[in-house]
Amino acid sequence: MRTIRRLLFLTLPLVACGTNTPKQEPMTNPLATASTLPFQAPVFDKLKDGDYKPAIEAGMAAQLAEVEAIVANPEAPTFENTIAAMEKTGRDLTRATSIFFNLTSSATNDELQAAKAELMPKLSAHSDAITLNDALFQRVKAVYDGRANAGLDPVQLRLVERYYTRFVRAGALLDTAGKEQLKKLNEEEANLNTTFQDNILKARSASAIVVENRAELDGLTEEAIAAAAEAAKAKGHEGKWLIELINTTGQPTLASLKDRSLRERIHQASITRNTSGDTDNRPVVARLAQLRAQKAKLLGFPNWAAYVMDDQMAKTPEAALKLLAGLAPNAARNAKAEAAKLQVLADKQKAGHTIEAWDWDFYSEQVRKAEYDLDEAALKPYLEFDSVLVNGVLFAAERLYGLTFKERHDLPVYHPDVRVFDIIDTGGTVIGLFYGDYFARDNKNGGAWMDAFVSQSTLLGQQPVITQNCNYVKPAPGQPCLLSFDDVTTLFHEFGHALHGMLSRQTYPLFSGTNTSTDFVEFPSQINEALATDPAVLANYAKHYQTREPMPAELIAKLKRARNFNQGYATSEYLASALLDIEWHTLSADAPLVTDVEAFERAALKKYGLDNAQVPPRYKTCYFSHIWGGGYAANYYAYMWSEVLDADGCAWFAENGGFNRANGMHFRSTVLSQGGSKEGQQLYRDFAGRDARLQPLLVRRGLN
Repeated sequence: MRTIRRLLFLTLPLVACGTNTPKQEPMTNPLATASTLPFQAPVFDKLKDGDYKPAIEAGMAAQLAEVEAIVANPEAPTFENTIAAMEKTGRDLTRATSIFFNLTSSATNDELQAAKAELMPKLSAHSDAITLNDALFQRVKAVYDGRANAGLDPVQLRLVERYYTRFVRAGALLDTAGKEQLKKLNEEEANLNTTFQDNILKARSASAIVVENRAELDGLTEEAIAAAAEAAKAKGHEGKWLIELINTTGQPTLASLKDRSLRERIHQASITRNTSGDTDNRPVVARLAQLRAQKAKLLGFPNWAAYVMDDQMAKTPEAALKLLAGLAPNAARNAKAEAAKLQVLADKQKAGHTIEAWDWDFYSEQVRKAEYDLDEAALKPYLEFDSVLVNGVLFAAERLYGLTFKERHDLPVYHPDVRVFDIIDTGGTVIGLFYGDYFARDNKNGGAWMDAFVSQSTLLGQQPVITQNCNYVKPAPGQPCLLSFDDVTTLFHEFGHALHGMLSRQTYPLFSGTNTSTDFVEFPSQINEALATDPAVLANYAKHYQTREPMPAELIAKLKRARNFNQGYATSEYLASALLDIEWHTLSADAPLVTDVEAFERAALKKYGLDNAQVPPRYKTCYFSHIWGGGYAANYYAYMWSEVLDADGCAWFAENGGFNRANGMHFRSTVLSQGGSKEGQQLYRDFAGRDARLQPLLVRRGLN
């Protein structure tokens, strides 16, 4: 997942009027001026937690002054004095927020969280102060109305159209009363988003399972047990073991733990997160759904999904539903067939119970061993993290795109685990920096994502400073970090987003890197996922961490044969979440507030035939960060929409000689460098020479 921040003009979750007086003199704040480090890298050795709030407040005030200068320009509105001028505003604010929001995701603390809670409504109002400024909108509209005769090139023409569209979508055509109502709704949404994310972070930490008897950990590797002991020690549970939760409903340890009661404890802790006590997100999500519906009605749409998708490749909720709901029956059918196999195995072992959600991974791993002779534990010694990163992910970037990476140790970082690399293009030119932050921490959001400290733009003279975050369990000292193959694909996936940022070659910030429609942006990352099993790439990184022997050919063959294994489950859990997202966001403004979140969820899943207790949604409502605080509201369908492009794109590579340098450079020039400068459909046609076909996806997921 890429972090969505540039909602309008700023690289942040946009918001409100900054008129507060900064508490520091500008020159005493390291964020007051551009960093003098290479590529304006953050000066983490000089930054203090107290620097961000005054810098952001000063940045808001500075941007409003820049906007007022554009409005006050006596010259007739032109592309240069209005649209391009707007692209140059807010640099002080973006500098501060790009670092601040990265830290509140990756290395937060009470002071940063308090600052975030205070800033979010102010930032929301700041965004409104720009987009609802009628004098500014009239200048944008004048340029838009005269665009056909202004001598603009295609990218400039698209920029004008995007500005006009975004102003209108932000409420520029509303009357005074409508604008005031929208401001209030935006402010409330900003506050609720912050509350939701704070609750997620607290509940995930509080829900970690403390194990007092080592015997209960039977099935875990010695390395995993040692890591659990270290985690427990760090939280004051000396002599015990701690199993921490990840973002998703399913938890990695469930595939290995033999103790069924412990598996159930872990599963129940996972699915009941954020449904009680101080971190109860049920009232938060109910109100968020309601106020988004109210915003949609105000802006002329029947519901929030219709508003969101109008500006995406899908265009309508009906188009997204046609794809998702069309896949649901086959996915549910396959999941039931898979469950029957698991039950046969459990019965054969005289387990004496019906397969439940907390049993699925445990028995499916055994079925995979039996049917494909593939043991996840046998794979892990060949998937040591550093080898996967350097000899896999970075190697593939060189193989396809001519990039090389050189680790450097002279730049300050925000946590000792963070690594920094020069990004070196063909010809030896350093074109930017890459920061990798790979291990889980209590003060770090779960999941995996990419983001940027500095986004590429030739207009602003900026080159990319890109970040990648994952949440792998940090091994005990002296132990290797061994990954599952799912972990490997996550690393490749997020690096695909990172490449989109690194290889951007755009003039205007609005089109830089991952600033595309959400249902297109996952396409490059999913293409990069496919490189994890490319023969040349796999052979380069899949080596035993002790002997350095390559992964045996027969193990690789088993891995590839098992690709369609458990796809009924995997597709069903994804579709359940994606359809749940759409159900929440197709509520009308007149619908009553949902008072029973669990009942709403059950009804939504039943509607699409996905109400299967053995296969819960990948994310249940109350910890579904993508849609309530992560910028993917009514957009979670985008993963499947993009996978249609990805599956067909992989077919294109196969039909044209594979993942080689020539094809990689073609993908780089037609997609990765283009950012949002063209519509997603056109970007795909430029790459493949045709529209995407559905059949490759059906084959991949065993749904044909």
